[in-house]
Amino acid sequence: MSSNKNNSSGAVGGIGFCGLLAIAFIVLKLIGVIKWSWVWVLAPIWLPAVVTILIVILIYAWCKYLAGK
Repeated sequence: MSSNKNNSSGAVGGIGFCGLLAIAFIVLKLIGVIKWSWVWVLAPIWLPAVVTILIVILIYAWCKYLAGK
């Protein structure tokens, strides 16, 4: 028997919280428990990307503001 304890392939991660939330929302939508729009059902997938982009834009704008002083 071989042990996978010392697996050094570097593969880390998994589906994560947002992925699990998205799957839960999709299942609930498909079985009719929730009546939300698909935009909101899929929000756990796209919302983190939008928030990240907004933060990057704000940091960039703040840096430009400080450079102009």
